Amino acid sequence: MSSEEKLAAARRPLKSRSTWWAAWLSSRLVRMNVSPNAISMVSIFFAAIAAAAFVATRFAASPLVDAAFFLVAIVGIQGRLLCNMMDGMVAIEGGKRTPGGELFNEVPDRVADTLILVAAGYAADPEFGPTLGLIAALLAMLTAYVRAVGKAAGAGSHFVGPMAKPHRMFALTLACVGAAAEESFGGSTLGRLGVISIALIVVCLGSILTVWRRLLRIVTDLRAGSDKNTPSS
Repeated sequence: MSSEEKLAAARRPLKSRSTWWAAWLSSRLVRMNVSPNAISMVSIFFAAIAAAAFVATRFAASPLVDAAFFLVAIVGIQGRLLCNMMDGMVAIEGGKRTPGGELFNEVPDRVADTLILVAAGYAADPEFGPTLGLIAALLAMLTAYVRAVGKAAGAGSHFVGPMAKPHRMFALTLACVGAAAEESFGGSTLGRLGVISIALIVVCLGSILTVWRRLLRIVTDLRAGSDKNTPSS
């Protein structure tokens, strides 16, 4: 396998990476001499915006203000994801890789996940929401840990879901849309607390399944590699 093929295999597959607007934006960032590591750090800023918006829903003065906070959370979540895509494109396609790039690619992601998921718990049911958010954050970190351990062991990077990072953020974005709609149009049987709580439960259960699927693939890859290296009798 060539170095280019190894590099492609180590990246999360994203269809949006091949869109015209992503190519245009990444080329602009390259021309502006923006560091991919700086973009990775900015993702934490967007995650903090989302986290602050989630926590602020507890203190909203009216349903419309509450809905506005959920819309701000969506902006923060999507901004975080955009940074996560741009840092890789600037580094790889833009030729701006650095020796510490992999650390900047991974560590801010873990911080961003934790900020968003823990804070989302405070926008959910007041009794068990914060605990649910914490569990979701721990499980999200576990999915990344399993992937990293698999890569270090020689099994490659496995980004399989059903609750990888883009899926977690999609679930929360969808929940924010539902919660904002609940608040704007008078609520329903679920209520916005129920919408966010359900999203976090989905993230938790999906993350457990994701960890299991990744472990199975890693073990399969390691066994296959071991069989190739075992001399035949």
